[in-house]
Amino acid sequence: MSAAPPALEIRELAFAYPDATPALRGIDLLVRPGERVAVLGPNGAGKTTLVLHLNGILRPQQGWIRVGGLPVEGEHLREIRRRVGLVFQDPDDQLFMPTVEDDVAFGPRNLGVEGEELERRVESALAAVGMLDHRDRPPHHLSFGQRRRVAIATVLAMDPEVLVLDEPSSNLDPAGRRELAEVLRPLDVTILMVTHDLPYALELCPRAVVMNEGRIVADGPTRELLADAALMAANRLELPYGFILAPEPSPSGRARTSDTGR
Repeated sequence: MSAAPPALEIRELAFAYPDATPALRGIDLLVRPGERVAVLGPNGAGKTTLVLHLNGILRPQQGWIRVGGLPVEGEHLREIRRRVGLVFQDPDDQLFMPTVEDDVAFGPRNLGVEGEELERRVESALAAVGMLDHRDRPPHHLSFGQRRRVAIATVLAMDPEVLVLDEPSSNLDPAGRRELAEVLRPLDVTILMVTHDLPYALELCPRAVVMNEGRIVADGPTRELLADAALMAANRLELPYGFILAPEPSPSGRARTSDTGR
């Protein structure tokens, strides 16, 4: 039996905006099915430009992208946009229907899903984000954290293979941040998470890539990257004041000293 293709495969991806400002300069990235990868970097590093290529919102000027082995190009875009679900930083960019249920049903209904299968998808997506009891409420009556979870449900209802989250913890209070983590942790889907929230990246993503000036400058275990003081300083990344990386658990279950002493 052949191995499953990568969830995401990006090769030599380059892109510049109309004013000729380069945003991506030869990105190579391979993400396996089920991986959870944080995308870190300063403002202007190219993170958002990268994720907008993943379902064809932006098109490569050089290089190529495949999702589950399928090229991100014209004839495949409908399927690519089912496979790759983007959750934007502002949930109000994704919620526009009269009720929560209508919003979650909108995407699959447009793909021709109806009847019992549509109902199953809506219920499953809302249950996954803890919002099933709010299905009949107008989205604008919900808290910001609840709206963000509904925005995730609208993507989950499409049965995606890859979930791309843009700053998922931004503007959330501590309880909302924790509740969202509890939603994301058990999801059976590949996750790419763009974030400035480094502790959140550490909590949810075992692997991270660091971007700067349109390039990937580091790729490895999140803990190791966050413990690399020189790397962090060179790429304008800072852990919150007073945050200390906890000792890394050893395979035996005992804590062991990590690279945090640098």
